[in-house]
Amino acid sequence: MPETTPPQSQPYPGRTGEMVPEPRDEMRDYEGRDLLKDKKALITGGDSGIGRAVAVAFAKEGADVAIAYLTEHEDAAHTRKLVEETGRRCVLLPGDLGDRAHCGAVVEQAVSELGGLDVLVNNVAYQAPVNSLEELTDEQWERTFAVNIHSYYRVTKAALPHLREGSAIVNTSSINGLRGNKSLIDYAATKGAINAFTYSMAQSLVERGIRVNAVAPGPVWTPLIPATMPEEKVEKFGKHVPMGRPADPDEIAPSYVFFAAERLSSYYTGEVLAPVGGETLPG
Repeated sequence: MPETTPPQSQPYPGRTGEMVPEPRDEMRDYEGRDLLKDKKALITGGDSGIGRAVAVAFAKEGADVAIAYLTEHEDAAHTRKLVEETGRRCVLLPGDLGDRAHCGAVVEQAVSELGGLDVLVNNVAYQAPVNSLEELTDEQWERTFAVNIHSYYRVTKAALPHLREGSAIVNTSSINGLRGNKSLIDYAATKGAINAFTYSMAQSLVERGIRVNAVAPGPVWTPLIPATMPEEKVEKFGKHVPMGRPADPDEIAPSYVFFAAERLSSYYTGEVLAPVGGETLPG
């Protein structure tokens, strides 16, 4: 990630090709070791950013993937191309995961198309900064919760009948769920809920041999940033962390491989891994 990011904005949900600079999210230098050989994975928010990098990394580790996304068809098609270049299958599942019925539908489609399910990555997210609680509308609060935590509950619940011993669930949290954010009040609240959901589900599923963990990144350069933040904040995005820059998705995706691969993390469940660029947290 370069040291300077020009001011820029996009309509939500954002497109990778219009970002300056374009993020590194294709895992070009990543070499797989068959850690997920013949596994079947569903990744929500899998069209771009962290989701794209995870999809490609999983494919390079030998998995077939299904990616659920909203309307970013061009980004999704590019992700599918990257996955297929590795010799693995990629199923595209467009639609709004803020909708109750769609959450179950994407799981059933993924299972039908892939022939089963071994790994679930809940990654889809929505955010919209505000200056105060008074500015935060009921509609935005409910939309953020619908996408960011209700979909995690609904997709996970729909996936459970298909998961078996050795399966893994990886949830995307955020640094904001660990320390809050004054301009992302609703978003931070959902990310805190994701952490608690992760802890609870890890305890609930441990006897079934299904591991549940979370990744809580710091600032990551994805389409969500220029699509949801003011231009002046985009220009300064990520400069506050000790490393002085945001991460690229390629730097975050290996954390998901670690949690998905039983060979690497068979004794890990209920953990929140925080790649945050050197920031330290109390507690």
